[in-house]
Amino acid sequence: MKKQRNHYTPEEKVAILRRHLLDKEPISKLCDELGLQPTVFYRWQKEFFENGASAFEQKARPNHSAEQERISRTTGRTLAQVQAVWALCGTRAADLLPSSIDPDLSRSM
Repeated sequence: MKKQRNHYTPEEKVAILRRHLLDKEPISKLCDELGLQPTVFYRWQKEFFENGASAFEQKARPNHSAEQERISRTTGRTLAQVQAVWALCGTRAADLLPSSIDPDLSRSM
């Protein structure tokens, strides 16, 4: 009967590699304990060192400027619509706004 394979997460693989590299545990001991083939361990180690630079690459920041511009346009349109309705009603926005709202906003209406 075949032996069932263990599947290790990337975090588990790093922890196993760390035990060898930092704690100086022999590869043979780790492989015996975990039921790993040494070739698997060495492959993980190779991949770890080949891809290690990616840990230091700067993460790409999402572009929020398009979303901010869309919100600004929508807010501006909404404000213009509210002002138009108030103008039709003959009421000034400053008369309707509570005093807790930014006074600069009240003056602009």
